[in-house]
Amino acid sequence: MALQNGYSIDSSPLDESGDTTPLLKKEVVDVDDSVPPQCCSARCNLAIMMFFGFSVIYGLRVNLSVAMVAMVNGTKSQPSLNSSGGHECPVSSHGNGSQTPDQPDGIPLYLWDSLTQGLLLGAFFFGYLVTQIPGGYLAGHFGGSIFLGGGVLGTAALTLLTPLAAQLGPYWLFGLRALEGFGEGVTFPAMMAMWARWAPPLERSRLMTLSGSGANFGAFVALPLTGFICHSLGWPAVFYMFGGAGCIWAVFWFILVSDQPGTHPRISTREKDYIINSIGKGGGNHGWSVPLLPMMLSVPLWAIIVSQMCANWGNCILLTSLPTYMDTVLHFDLRQNAFLSALPYLGGWAFSVISGVVADSLLEKELLSVTAVRKIFTITGLLLPAAFLVAVGYSGCSGVLAVTFLTLSSTAGGTSAAGAFINQIDIAPRYAGVLLGITNTFGTIPGVVAPIITGYLTKDQSLAGWRSVFCLSAGISAVGAFIFTLFGSGEVQKWALVEVDQEQAETKRDRFIPIHDR
Repeated sequence: MALQNGYSIDSSPLDESGDTTPLLKKEVVDVDDSVPPQCCSARCNLAIMMFFGFSVIYGLRVNLSVAMVAMVNGTKSQPSLNSSGGHECPVSSHGNGSQTPDQPDGIPLYLWDSLTQGLLLGAFFFGYLVTQIPGGYLAGHFGGSIFLGGGVLGTAALTLLTPLAAQLGPYWLFGLRALEGFGEGVTFPAMMAMWARWAPPLERSRLMTLSGSGANFGAFVALPLTGFICHSLGWPAVFYMFGGAGCIWAVFWFILVSDQPGTHPRISTREKDYIINSIGKGGGNHGWSVPLLPMMLSVPLWAIIVSQMCANWGNCILLTSLPTYMDTVLHFDLRQNAFLSALPYLGGWAFSVISGVVADSLLEKELLSVTAVRKIFTITGLLLPAAFLVAVGYSGCSGVLAVTFLTLSSTAGGTSAAGAFINQIDIAPRYAGVLLGITNTFGTIPGVVAPIITGYLTKDQSLAGWRSVFCLSAGISAVGAFIFTLFGSGEVQKWALVEVDQEQAETKRDRFIPIHDR
């Protein structure tokens, strides 16, 4: 399908016909101007490179969650056997309980209590908060490839220093993890800024969910791999190997990737023209100025912010605290812990990719509007996981039930990838990077707060404490679904069309100025 007259669905209403109907419905079949195939295309290759990039990013982010189990002297940091919590579930049913896993000779262990561990696990997000908005703003102006690649490279290099920082003390490790978050904070806004220039409107969902699904895939691979490395080589090897992998990926990224189709050395002319014409002017650089006040007063933007904060609360619980739950409550040994902690991410990865394909199919067939599609996938991606999290809280000492419900929760949550998490590019394509920086800044707050609150609620490692953690997370997710259902939108906002309208108006005016008056 080709877009009629070369316009895109993001075009301003100021077109030559004066027609204000969304151009999503203005499609005609033209054999000579058909859509280039996605397989082996430059845009598909970009999505694959981003997929592996975000796999590395999440590997760097979550490795401490499992390594923490091996780093901490479990015989002295956990509650005593006589305490009311921590040993409600039988240790012998699954493994070695919360005892520190065997480490090779010479590997240091640390006496960090649950509150210290919560602070260290949340330290990453302190730095992650800072660079979201600046990263999105600069990526929207200069292009996102340098920021995405540089963010991964910087985080990977800092990860190599983790064993040294841990040896120096928890304050040093806290600072290092915060710096890693500082470097990684630019990556997602940079991705959104790049897709604003690369993703044809009718392929946005599948391309963006494919690239973003690398996060779930990275967690799925990194968690069990971390457990295996900790058991076989010792926990310091985890950070050396993951940091090295990030550096290697960055080399390929800078060689193979370009900021936009027009500068890509290997893209076909057919694909380049298709992408540029389908996106239109709305996907270009936004310049140095952005309509900040209209953004902050935009109700659809706040709907994204609230829903993303609520969804991220549950994600952060799984990301940072699930291995601790597996260890201290269900008493899985390190290798079981790592594998079972990773299992929920497998379903989330599969469903995030599938949701993108389904969402684009609904739009291509004109069965639903963009607004309806985003709301449906957000509701399913928040309410269903909330219900399963409540079930986890009441699964008691059954490891089978707990892992099953956690997997179902994360799997259902994958559908939100085609909902509010990519809605920024719908309401303001030109400012997509900035908007993602704004929404991710707010969305990172749960990453800072959730581990600390979890550490407080579970200081006695009791079933009741963890039930409170899961039920609180479920309630917050339900609030996010409700808010986005009421106030979310898939329409391009007026403040995002101002510059495009002005450019088109000036072009139309110039057409009617007599030559002798120019």
